[in-house]
Amino acid sequence: MDISSSANADGETMLKLSGISHSYQRANTFSDLSFSLERGQIGCLLGPSGCGKTTALRCIAGFETISAGAIHVNGRLVSSRDYALPAERRHIGMVFQDYALFPHLDVRRNIAFGLRDMDRQATQRRVDEMLEVVGLQALGKAYPHELSGGQQQRVALARALAPKPDLLLLDEPFSNLDVELRERLGVEVRAILKQQNATAVLVTHDQHEAFAIADEIGILHRGVMQQWDTPYNLYHEPANRFVADFIGEGVLVPGTVLAPDRIEIELGSVQAKMPPDCCLGCTVDVLVRPDDLIHDDASPLQASVVSKAFRGAEFLYTLQLPSGAQVVSLVPSHHNHALGEKIGIRLEIDHVIAFRR
Repeated sequence: MDISSSANADGETMLKLSGISHSYQRANTFSDLSFSLERGQIGCLLGPSGCGKTTALRCIAGFETISAGAIHVNGRLVSSRDYALPAERRHIGMVFQDYALFPHLDVRRNIAFGLRDMDRQATQRRVDEMLEVVGLQALGKAYPHELSGGQQQRVALARALAPKPDLLLLDEPFSNLDVELRERLGVEVRAILKQQNATAVLVTHDQHEAFAIADEIGILHRGVMQQWDTPYNLYHEPANRFVADFIGEGVLVPGTVLAPDRIEIELGSVQAKMPPDCCLGCTVDVLVRPDDLIHDDASPLQASVVSKAFRGAEFLYTLQLPSGAQVVSLVPSHHNHALGEKIGIRLEIDHVIAFRR
């Protein structure tokens, strides 16, 4: 799998990072970072704190310089080792973590801030359009302190989109909001970006945000791109152990290769390709997701309930197998089992991912 693969070749490439690197006081922040986005695509840099994702965003914006590689925006070179186009000339919009709204300006004037090259009537029309896009038509005269966090976020988004930038950057835009609002706003922001045909890059450590908003996601770890792919492929076809562990709530279960296309684990025999550099009889770890384990009272395989988390329609059960190994399973919430109780489970897995031990 090519971790630097771009989107459809027949589209218009709006952002291209070609092997960029960044260092700070002789220490590498990230190395050889490559990906591209077509017009209207939403990308995301996802990873734990300190992985280099925010610095990469700042390099795209022009706030940081790169030590190798090149960045192109809308076909124009904006950064290389020996060249850096000033941030204000890159035609890039940015939504900051703290929104950075001007407290002394009302909503209309905040949105109009980046439209100083337009005449008054054109500015008013564009502000009216953006207020409608973000659903804040009735709050044009309100000031930031009179708005909720979600409303402030939408104003920041409207202000960034108003000048019709070639690229929009969003730096942890929902980190100050509660979980429920973050999930709802994520869906709304994606809809707004798609309606505006905006090309955007989101930075977050929250995979739920990334999955809700992005078309393509890059997993960063210790400054290295582990995989650039669709959310579906990241979940079902992780390129390595880090991605498998970081995405979703899977467990790596030990197994043995019985044949080139067959692996035996405690939960049963599964059809799977042998990992590279593996032979018959070698030991592997198989990724088992919560949705791969089905609650089945008729199954001879029994597991004990170690813990459970209620999620409304489902319980997330942590189950202990006879060997002592633990797995997780999503079970409809009408199956409310006690801790220590044994329940029947069976494996129903479509995407088998195995790594050599």
